[in-house]
Amino acid sequence: MRGGGPLLAALCALLCACGPLPPRAPEAPGSAPGSPVPPGAAPPEAPYAPPARQFHLGTAAGALITQAHRQAAGGDYVQAAVTLERALRIEPDNPLVWIELGRVRLAENNGLQADALGRKALALATGDPAAQAAAWRLIADSLRLRGRNADAAEADRHAGGLAPR
Repeated sequence: MRGGGPLLAALCALLCACGPLPPRAPEAPGSAPGSPVPPGAAPPEAPYAPPARQFHLGTAAGALITQAHRQAAGGDYVQAAVTLERALRIEPDNPLVWIELGRVRLAENNGLQADALGRKALALATGDPAAQAAAWRLIADSLRLRGRNADAAEADRHAGGLAPR
């Protein structure tokens, strides 16, 4: 059959039986087309943003970091790194531990590894502006150590925009 046959005829009959479509509600100024806002209604709310997060160290990881600080202050960077790696086994998703290890690598003049650890911390620090800023500062210091001062200044700007010193 030409024109779609019985199925098309049934669909047309169904649509005609429904009557005309109701008028569309007015749209809010600046809203996306098709997003109706009834008269007198409040404009739509902003999209959901999760609450700010703040990372903390657990008791065991905190004790290990304190120990690593003493070791690094005494110039024993190798042992400080070993201690921080133990802390990472306890809290592998805590950006604060990654930042501490990056600071030790920086003190060893290993800017490339410090940069990588800072970027790992940054990836983990979602939702915590203070931890993100600390990660950006580590990245900036690692870039400066490698003579990439313009890139370091950009990383410092990122850190300052998140949490001023």
